[in-house]
Amino acid sequence: MPGREELPSTLARSSRKAQETWIKTHDSAVETYGEGERAHRTAFAAVKHSFEKVGDHWEPKAEKGPSDAQAERGTPAQGETAGGVDANASKEHLYGIAKRLKIEGRSRMSKAELVEAIQKANDRATARARS
Repeated sequence: MPGREELPSTLARSSRKAQETWIKTHDSAVETYGEGERAHRTAFAAVKHSFEKVGDHWEPKAEKGPSDAQAERGTPAQGETAGGVDANASKEHLYGIAKRLKIEGRSRMSKAELVEAIQKANDRATARARS
């Protein structure tokens, strides 16, 4: 199925560039691996290289690159990811995202805690946007 028809809702609320990245990668992955989870993981890996999830949508990252330890491995496989949060960003950047998302207690959080709190806030924002 063409990627445009399977575009996840978080990407539908994102920039055209983010959408095109997912669609082109998904369609190419379908040709290579067939339709299914692997094509979706591959498409999201491409998006996460240039974009980070903020709330219910994806925004361009200041610097391109892997977003978490899973992405650094280079092979989109099942496993734990940061859910679109740029876990490789600086603590200051993550603090700024947490501030935008109005995460309480952010000033006392470690970098890992900020990543987890942003992930949870993103999940809540996405759930609200879908309902």
